[in-house]
Amino acid sequence: MPLPIPRPPRLRVPARPLLAAVLVVAFCAQALAALRPHVPLLIGATAVCLAVEGVLYRWQRGMLAVFAKSHLDITVRHVLRDLLLVVALLRLGGQHRESSYTPLVAALLAFYALHCAIQAASILVRRTRTLPVVTRNIDASALRLSPAPPLLLRRPGPRLLVYGLPATAGLLLTAATADRRFAALGLALSLGLAAVGLCDLALRLLPGRRPAGEREALQWLDRWLAEYRPTVGLYFSGGTSSAYQANMWLEPLAQLEGRPLIVLRERFMVQKLAATDVPILCLPKVSTLMRLEQSTLQVLIHPSNSGKTSQVLRIPTLKHTFVNHGESDKLSSCNPYAKAYDEVWVAGPAARERYAQAEVGVEDKDVVEIGRPQLDAVRPYAGPPTGTYTTVLYAPTWEGWDGNPGNTSVIEAGENIVRALLADPKVRLLYKPHPLTGSVDPRAGAADLRIRELVRAANRGRSGPRPTDSGELARRTAELDRITATDFRAAADQVERMLAQSAPEEGRARAVAEATAAWEDAYWASLPEWEHQIVLGPRPTLFSCFNHSDLLVSDVSSVVSDFLASGKPYAVANTSGLAEDVFRKTFPTVRAATVLTPDAAGVPALLASVRDPELDELAGARVELKRYLLGPDEPTSQERFNAAVRALCSAAEERRVRTAAQSAPPVPTPRDEREARTPDGTRTS
Repeated sequence: MPLPIPRPPRLRVPARPLLAAVLVVAFCAQALAALRPHVPLLIGATAVCLAVEGVLYRWQRGMLAVFAKSHLDITVRHVLRDLLLVVALLRLGGQHRESSYTPLVAALLAFYALHCAIQAASILVRRTRTLPVVTRNIDASALRLSPAPPLLLRRPGPRLLVYGLPATAGLLLTAATADRRFAALGLALSLGLAAVGLCDLALRLLPGRRPAGEREALQWLDRWLAEYRPTVGLYFSGGTSSAYQANMWLEPLAQLEGRPLIVLRERFMVQKLAATDVPILCLPKVSTLMRLEQSTLQVLIHPSNSGKTSQVLRIPTLKHTFVNHGESDKLSSCNPYAKAYDEVWVAGPAARERYAQAEVGVEDKDVVEIGRPQLDAVRPYAGPPTGTYTTVLYAPTWEGWDGNPGNTSVIEAGENIVRALLADPKVRLLYKPHPLTGSVDPRAGAADLRIRELVRAANRGRSGPRPTDSGELARRTAELDRITATDFRAAADQVERMLAQSAPEEGRARAVAEATAAWEDAYWASLPEWEHQIVLGPRPTLFSCFNHSDLLVSDVSSVVSDFLASGKPYAVANTSGLAEDVFRKTFPTVRAATVLTPDAAGVPALLASVRDPELDELAGARVELKRYLLGPDEPTSQERFNAAVRALCSAAEERRVRTAAQSAPPVPTPRDEREARTPDGTRTS
């Protein structure tokens, strides 16, 4: 039997170089057609140029930056294209017709002059709409907020393509027919569009039409702070994928006594935060941030460290506390930067001991145990699984910044763990990877994709009844989106979003909580009990996955500490290279866990212990470890959180009183007044 002839590998030509090559060839062909001249080639080359431009702006915006760095931006390309059309007209018409094309050339130059004027006006409008403060959940109508200009007026590339298209088409038709009326009509349309756009922008620059200036906006900020009188705030700064670190503290913050506030530093983060009724202030500039010193704000809570944290720590009237966005046995949970804060709030005794052993400069008197207020949503253990399937949540953490191979199990053990779990026909797997998986180590991202494919392949090999689609999930999704999301136009900018996200209606927070609970119930009810799931995105939450799982498999991370609130069995993958006894001793969160080796050989015994409580030898250890990691059940974490805030607010107020007393001039006594007089009875200066 002859061997099959192997097929040659398919050559995948990168899209960007291909588009660049096509554009260059089209320009060369257009130049050749203009100089010869050759009308069909001219029309074809120009059409290809315009088509490539449209593709670039629709799908390959990265190429636009490359062209701009090479001084071949859209204006240069468009001018070159129209210049070649003018050359073609002159070549086709002969020298005796040059004067007849003079008005057309003048109109074309006028169009480009208007284009430059629109761009200048657009920059001025953008500057007037870039306020020193961005708000959400605050009535900022006093800042004269208004809808943004059309998107076409703010983007020079698409604007030039759209507004210049009639002129280009008219010049092409004139080249093909020698009828100047086509070019005149096209240029007139382009000039009209440009003039209308310029008028629209010019009107927005009138004093009564533009938003408040910087000084007026800062005065409004001072007035709002004086009226709202905030007492405690959540301070957050981070990248686009770090919003989850602040989101987990939104609900505990909203339940605090007093008047909470959220302080952000990056403008984009205003829309990244989840639904909340707490007022949000984004203060990008340090000078604006310093205005908090004159407010009633007493305490700032920090769920993460960032480069901009040091800026707010300079405000002497505030007390600062670090709560972290999760607790684990990783070294990152004991960052030396924590000593910059007045206090460090931790969940339980384990974190207190961790800081003492780490010797990073955090004194024990500055550590306060508050529990984990977020975990009130985690339901307690109700016994072994009673249904047909055992639901297992595999929630590995990401690879981290330090390159430690023990940070995540995804690379070395993830596929083995998933294969072992999928090999049990009575297991239903929920796979929820960390949102940052693969952001540092590409191997983690590749392993994550392979794990997802394993889950999909396992589902293709399964079958069973599916719940009837009653439309409940769709209705609950629409209701939750209606409450939590604000519909913005595609052209909306920050000022328009501030206008749309004004002070929330009374009771919205309660409505969001009820809608979220109803959505989660509908979501889980819509899934077949036998089907494995890949859980991505913010919904359902990790805690919701906890409540619908019988077992957790994870890494050394805050996920393990949080899952302990349920009291359910859990396992931790050991990819650190340490022996099991050393691994347990090094990481306290592993004390009540089943330790899995990278080959996942212990998965069958682990599943047996979950299904049979008599085989569960770690139940008592989990109860003790829960108290050690998370503190006592009474008082609740939210109550302890409130108490810690009250105590730190009192410390801040006492410091303000002491500082004011030290800086105030002494009150003169009668003796001082007598000594301050000269012998003739007059006062000294």
